Amino acid sequence: MSMTTTAATTAAASTRAELAAQIDGLIGQPRFAAASWGIAVVSLDSGRTLYTHRADRLLQPASTAKLFTAALSLSTLGTQYRFPTRLLARGGIRQGRLNGPLILRGMGDPTLGTDGSADWADQLASQLAVRGVKIVHGDLIADDSYFAGPPFGTGWEAGDLQSWFAVPASALSVQENIVRVTARPGSAVGLPASLGFDPVEAKPDVLGQLTTILPRAPGDINLYRAPGADTLYAFGTIAANAPAQDFKLAMVDPARVAGRQLREALVRHGIRLTGKLQVLHWPQDGSDLLRHADVLGEVLSPPLWQILQRGLKRSQNLYLQNLLLSVGARAQASDDTVPEAFVSTQDGGIKALDQLLEQIGIPPSAALIGEGTGLSRRDLATPDALVRLLTYLAAQPYAEVLRQALPIAGVDGTLLGHMRGTAAEGNVHAKTGSMTYVHCLAGYVTSAAGERLAFAIMLNNYQRPDGAPGAGSDVGAIAVLLANYRGHD
Repeated sequence: MSMTTTAATTAAASTRAELAAQIDGLIGQPRFAAASWGIAVVSLDSGRTLYTHRADRLLQPASTAKLFTAALSLSTLGTQYRFPTRLLARGGIRQGRLNGPLILRGMGDPTLGTDGSADWADQLASQLAVRGVKIVHGDLIADDSYFAGPPFGTGWEAGDLQSWFAVPASALSVQENIVRVTARPGSAVGLPASLGFDPVEAKPDVLGQLTTILPRAPGDINLYRAPGADTLYAFGTIAANAPAQDFKLAMVDPARVAGRQLREALVRHGIRLTGKLQVLHWPQDGSDLLRHADVLGEVLSPPLWQILQRGLKRSQNLYLQNLLLSVGARAQASDDTVPEAFVSTQDGGIKALDQLLEQIGIPPSAALIGEGTGLSRRDLATPDALVRLLTYLAAQPYAEVLRQALPIAGVDGTLLGHMRGTAAEGNVHAKTGSMTYVHCLAGYVTSAAGERLAFAIMLNNYQRPDGAPGAGSDVGAIAVLLANYRGHD
């Protein structure tokens, strides 16, 4: 029986003392002796604290750190903000001829090429064609230099950078910067297997060989790309007649992929490009190129509230890192002072976050956040800081937008299969956070007495013993106890 099920069948606490005894009993089990718990629960109705356990302890928040980025983007950009992706050029259009270069300028949209904008390249090419352009006499430049700094967050581990959950953050992102790889066996034993790539424009250089072996033999497919390298190494085996196997990897260069897709769209719309495709990355400076350039086409992202919903429900790292970087880029663009030294777009975003946390009343020592996703193990926060943040968010005009953007227990997102059949189902709206040895949950729940609660439950340094419930169930069990709580303060 899981701890969530046990919590659901435990008699509901009717006083704070009974609730504390239930939670203490759960987290005090011998299997947690070497682990670190931190918990804070506050009533949004009365402002009183219902329960704390080492709530001032700094712990790794994992993806609950996305709540900080969500608060920053909502307060800075607003719920209706849309990210533009633009076509720019200098010089007029004469007799169907545009003297290039033609610039594809990314400005942070993490949703480009996903549902709702799968035809983004054709939209831009069509807008260019409507202006009468038939020939671009020059290069096509895919420019993602709007974000100044490396394409990965501070503290991201090198071993993760080929993985779909640690894709490069790019001002010119496309199809979530993921390339899907499909491995199929060869037609006979001993022949090489085939690898397919989607999108095809993201196919990397491939070295090595997957070999087809006897039917029903155990296969061993290995895909490896060294951090910072372009080459994908494929090696191992796949059984003859085995079904296709799918993998998701990080794109090497999203801006280049976007440029290739636009170049193909130009052809489809009868526009000839005389030059080649170039890519402009930081630290290359495109300011001279952009000076006096006119906007010839534009596609817009969904409004920010929808982007947040997609990002928080699925815990999509690209979305939240791009949001942090977008805030940083906007803050730096509006700063009239000349910096004494280079400051990355990410650092600009973190500076804006620190200013927001100061306004909220969260001490700098209680939230040490260095990037936008929680993927970094350098990120640290206290349960108190998370609950103060949630309390602040609950009092803002966009409170319901944020609450609905969070995963809902038993209903959707990363909580889809959790806490079903309990009082928490459909009730708990919370951000999950999970990485090796780290399990967290922070959000909102309404108690059985109708009291609105904000909570942060953080478990660090825990290795689940064989036969024990999953750590997600342990964390969820506390949320269920809160949902069942019949007291009222």
